[in-house]
Amino acid sequence: MRKIFKFLFFPFLFFIFLFGVYYYHQIYFPKDKSFQKESLISIKRGETLSRIAEKLEREGLIKNKYFFILFSILTRNSKKVQAGVYELASSMSISEILKKFILGETYKIKITFLEGEDLEEIEEKLKHFFPEISLKKYKIKDFKENFEFLKDVPDSASLEGFLFPDTYFFELNMKEKEIIEVFLKNLEKKLKKENLEKEMKKQGKNLYETLILASLVEKEVYNTKDCPDCKNLVAGILEKRLKTRMPLQVDATLVYICKDCKGLNFSQMRRKIGKMKTIDSPYNTYKYLGLPPTPICNPGIESIRAVIYPKKSEFWYYLSTPKGETIFNKTLRGHNQAVRDYLREGN
Repeated sequence: MRKIFKFLFFPFLFFIFLFGVYYYHQIYFPKDKSFQKESLISIKRGETLSRIAEKLEREGLIKNKYFFILFSILTRNSKKVQAGVYELASSMSISEILKKFILGETYKIKITFLEGEDLEEIEEKLKHFFPEISLKKYKIKDFKENFEFLKDVPDSASLEGFLFPDTYFFELNMKEKEIIEVFLKNLEKKLKKENLEKEMKKQGKNLYETLILASLVEKEVYNTKDCPDCKNLVAGILEKRLKTRMPLQVDATLVYICKDCKGLNFSQMRRKIGKMKTIDSPYNTYKYLGLPPTPICNPGIESIRAVIYPKKSEFWYYLSTPKGETIFNKTLRGHNQAVRDYLREGN
């Protein structure tokens, strides 16, 4: 019996050794180290380990599905795989793939939204990755339950002004409302971080009206590099006009409703806006007193801050030049001269 045991023991040890080497190679060495092409793999909530393993093998990402299952069980990670869409390659080992699943390192779409982009422009960017998305159908009332800072905003308000400009990372399988909530969470976070929410309450300022005014400032002041307080000065002028019941006379509100203004150069835009100053629209701030009914874009934190902390001055008028400069004047006469000096044809 001992002789039989000795006879079988060493081959068994040798077999275990060979299996260990093979197992290590299967787990820690990729199927194809040189192949860098990546695949998107979707894992649904509640999907079994065997289904996941089959999917990985079928896509050519791992050599053997059974080793993925075995490694997941032996490391006690079989129930730690998180749902989502993952970007994987056959140059990754089973160990690396499983680690990605456990950490939930899902594939993210990176999109940057610029200050001053409106609802339509933001939707266009999102449509490249989410073709069916429609932001215009939603109202603020659809999100009030989850966001306390929106409580005083009119229920009928659209998302214009609330889609905070920033760089975002979206998951590929996100739903419309989840995408919108990412924007709203960021806006809420920014307002709280800079104590702007508290300051608005302290000053008795309304969030919606603040965003409307900030959207005007965003569109009216192009460049703050050479004039750091330009936005605060413009905010101060607009606030002064509101208090004295003087028309805001903001060209940007007319551009917002202009259906054929895109692609026009500065001179063409001036002529177009000049013709629009008599149209009957609540966005015509030459004809109607007060703020336009909604924001005209999605302002950045600098413009929001400028409205909350406007700068008092003797100025009543300003204009933006084709070069992005902001020219201020105390009198209408001075302003008209600046228009002739800076905005005449050929300048």
